[in-house]
Amino acid sequence: MIYNLIIYLYVGAVKLAALFSKKVSVMVKGEKDAFTVLQQRIDRQAKYIWFHAASLGEFEQGRPLIEEIRKRYPDYKILQTFFSPSGYEVRKDYKGADVVCYLPLDTPSNARRFVELARPCMVFFVKYEFWKNYLTELNRRNVPVYSVSSIFRPEQLFFRWYGGEYRSILKCFAHLFVQNQESVELLKKIGITNTTVVGDTRFDRVLEICRQAKELPMVELFRGETLTLVAGSSWAPDEDIFIPYFNAHRDMKLIIAPHVISESHIVEIIRKLERPVVRYSQLTEEKVRQADCLIIDCFGLLSSIYRYGEIAYIGGGFGVGIHNTLEAAVYGMPVIFGPNNQKFMEAQGLKEAKGGFEIHGATDFNELMDKFCTDYGFLDKAGKKAGNYVRNNAGALDKIMKEVKL
Repeated sequence: MIYNLIIYLYVGAVKLAALFSKKVSVMVKGEKDAFTVLQQRIDRQAKYIWFHAASLGEFEQGRPLIEEIRKRYPDYKILQTFFSPSGYEVRKDYKGADVVCYLPLDTPSNARRFVELARPCMVFFVKYEFWKNYLTELNRRNVPVYSVSSIFRPEQLFFRWYGGEYRSILKCFAHLFVQNQESVELLKKIGITNTTVVGDTRFDRVLEICRQAKELPMVELFRGETLTLVAGSSWAPDEDIFIPYFNAHRDMKLIIAPHVISESHIVEIIRKLERPVVRYSQLTEEKVRQADCLIIDCFGLLSSIYRYGEIAYIGGGFGVGIHNTLEAAVYGMPVIFGPNNQKFMEAQGLKEAKGGFEIHGATDFNELMDKFCTDYGFLDKAGKKAGNYVRNNAGALDKIMKEVKL
């Protein structure tokens, strides 16, 4: 089987990479330990619902569903798995799940052993999780598996002439809750009709995050009455665009929450700044009053930080792809991002709603910021359009729960 050959080659590559990468080494150890975690923590008398998310972003998509099922069906226990350390390490103590662990790579033996130990009665795979051996094993045991917030595109292997083996994976799902009608039409062409358009559960999630946002008095003091740009999940190419503008405009403040929070990256950012700066970890009232730029050098605050800005810049659009735009838009603020956003439906929606703005470099950014900083009517309208876009697209959770019965 070509799929299994690719998986075994991938397993070998991962083990080799683990010798040189701490992150990969952590993942390999976590996957190995997953079986022990299940043996020690799975209650053989309980019924488990299993949720799998590759990383933190996908987990946040699935989280509204986890918490709604927990609320409606308290007699069931929750198993949450991750592939990425960036997901597991942040949410390993998540109180909404009874067991949290890594998911071992999708070999036939791993799938059999994991499912035998976990014994789930229902499974939810979030977004792009299509693992043939796990799905086949669950299907063999008559365990219903649902795909949540998935989205399909013509270039994916399922729709290629040589993608027969991959198409068979989709037949293992009891139902696919997809984000858009285009996905439904693509799946229909290959004989998959057990689909429902529900949208993206992230809209429900960011509304909940907004309601639960932390109050950060020192950040509020930092902002004061000054127009503030919040740059979330920024990378060096992003910082090379917005920092020079900030340096040249003394009538605005800047909050930077970089995607990579390493000492070397923080030092690199500080070198580019020509105005007073303070790190969040070193905040004092005196330093806050003196600073024009605040660097968030810790995790877990960004979704609450956005509330203290008037404009958001979302990083990643000049490299890996943009990060979460909805966490900012939910606060009724316009969002700016780079050109690598075509695969992000919410970015396309924000652009269409005129609450999101794509830039291709410093010239675009400077012109847009000049407009925001001088035309407050334009700024206000763009922010309201961004916020309305989020609210108008919520409701995926209710649609899913109407279909899922325990």
